[in-house]
Amino acid sequence: MVQFSRRTALTGAAALAAGFATSRPITFAQDAATPAGTPVANPTLPVTVTSASGEEVTVTDVSRIVPLSGDVAEITWALGLGANIVAVDLSAVYPEALLALPKFGVERNLNAEGILAAEPTVVIGKDAAGPPPVLEQVKGAGVPVVIITEPQTIEAPVAKITAVAEALGVPENGAALAETTQAEIDAAIALTADITDKPTAIVLYLQQGGIQLVAGGGTVAAAMLEAAGALDAAMPAGIMGYQPVTAEALVAAAPDIIVTQTLGAESVGGIDGIKSIPGVAETPAAQNDRIYVYDDELLLGMTPRTGQQLAAMVADFHPELA
Repeated sequence: MVQFSRRTALTGAAALAAGFATSRPITFAQDAATPAGTPVANPTLPVTVTSASGEEVTVTDVSRIVPLSGDVAEITWALGLGANIVAVDLSAVYPEALLALPKFGVERNLNAEGILAAEPTVVIGKDAAGPPPVLEQVKGAGVPVVIITEPQTIEAPVAKITAVAEALGVPENGAALAETTQAEIDAAIALTADITDKPTAIVLYLQQGGIQLVAGGGTVAAAMLEAAGALDAAMPAGIMGYQPVTAEALVAAAPDIIVTQTLGAESVGGIDGIKSIPGVAETPAAQNDRIYVYDDELLLGMTPRTGQQLAAMVADFHPELA
């Protein structure tokens, strides 16, 4: 049974030096403590940006920020504006100071009343935020709503950092954070530069309520696998986007490695529960005990910590590098 502990994903050589064996699942959950060394923010306002819909939005005040997802909240904090965040969605769990703030639903199922109750001066989220009538209600109350796009590639962390920083009037802080984030991502990817025999891998996206999906081509999950030096087993099996798990698809994919998120694994009863999903037990991943469980936000959030998560995945996927 895997232990879902809270610890920071290791980086680069440190991850490899740990010598993680592939005979047991490893969990790299987040370190929820408030990070030290966040920059001082001196926003330059007003600023006008183009939202994902093509609408121009002018931001004049960032004293009361409402980010609509955990990754946007983490980026806002890392840009030095954490003290300005007044409410968050339920996925915002890092840094731990965000846990004490008022909540208003989750990114795809937002609550306008909860958002407006925080008296925001600006609301910022991704194009996954919704439903659309909620965002229109917030706009109708006179609150600037900035929606940014999220590439489904390994470029997503830097793209989001840059967009959030521009919208909140701190482009210099954004440039510095983007540079550090990209350097960590590049360092993790470089660890696998000489690998010629790459394992095949698949990401199972599990949620409470019986939601069981395979993350296929064109998703950030597939991008993370590729960046960690694995071959996406879902796309050759004809799986694009997020598709329901079927025994036939898993057997056809025959992944050497299965990856999932902490909360999803907990929702099915841990590693034993994952193995009980139809088709999983027949995969090489299950037969060789190569099912890895990672913190939800680190695995799929595409945040400033993505390079750290990639280094941890490299250590698990390629024990020969240790």
